[in-house]
Amino acid sequence: MKPWVLVGKAPVPGGGEVTLHQRDRELVLRVDGAELMSTRRHSSEDALAELGCRDLGPAPAILIGGLGFGFTLRAALAIAPAGAQIVVGELVPALVDWNRTALGPEAAAALADPRVTIALGDVGASIRGATARWDAILLDVDNSPHALAHPGNGALYSPNGLAAAKRALRPGGRLAVWSAVRAPVFGRRLGAAGFTVAVHDVAARAGSGAAHTIYLGRMPAAR
Repeated sequence: MKPWVLVGKAPVPGGGEVTLHQRDRELVLRVDGAELMSTRRHSSEDALAELGCRDLGPAPAILIGGLGFGFTLRAALAIAPAGAQIVVGELVPALVDWNRTALGPEAAAALADPRVTIALGDVGASIRGATARWDAILLDVDNSPHALAHPGNGALYSPNGLAAAKRALRPGGRLAVWSAVRAPVFGRRLGAAGFTVAVHDVAARAGSGAAHTIYLGRMPAAR
C-alpha cells in the first residue's frame, strides 16, 4: 500500500495543527494527528445540506460552520435557489486555500459561486452576532458534539450556544448538526432549547454499512 504524502499543514487558531495528506486520489484532513474527514466518505456531509436546506424559499440565508473539503457547501449549492446567500464560517485560512488549489476544480468552483461568502474565524461569532438572520445553520466542525476538533467549539453545543442559534434563526429555521456517532445527551439538550428535534442516521459513504448522525432542530413557523 502506498504511503500517505503530506500535502500541507497549518496552525489552528487557538492551538493545534491541521494537516492535509494524500494517497492516490484520496485526501485526508487530520487535526493533531486524528482524522477529521476524508474525500472517500462524504455522503453524510451531503445529507447535512439536503436535510438543512430543503425547501427554504426563494432567497434563503444559510450559514455553514466548517468548510472542510467543501462537500456540504457543494450539496447546499445544488439545492439552493439563485437568490440564496450562503456564508461559510471557517476557522483555518489554509483550508480555504486548499479548497481553491489542492482539492480540485469542483471545490474551487464552489468558492467562486456568487452566492458564497467566506467568513474567516469562529462560526460561533456569526451565530451570536445575529438576530433572526439565518434560515438554516449547518454545523460540521467536530467529530461529534462530544468529540471536539477544537476545545472552543464546545460552546456551540451548550445551552447558551443553542439559545444563541435559536435567536439567530428566522421563524421556521433549521439547525442541523453533523455527528460521527449518536449523541443522545445533545439531542435532549436541543429539544430543551425549544427546537423540534429529528434524528437522522445516514450512510457515511454510498453502499457502506457505517452510519453518521444528523441532528435536525426546527424552529416554530411564524404565526
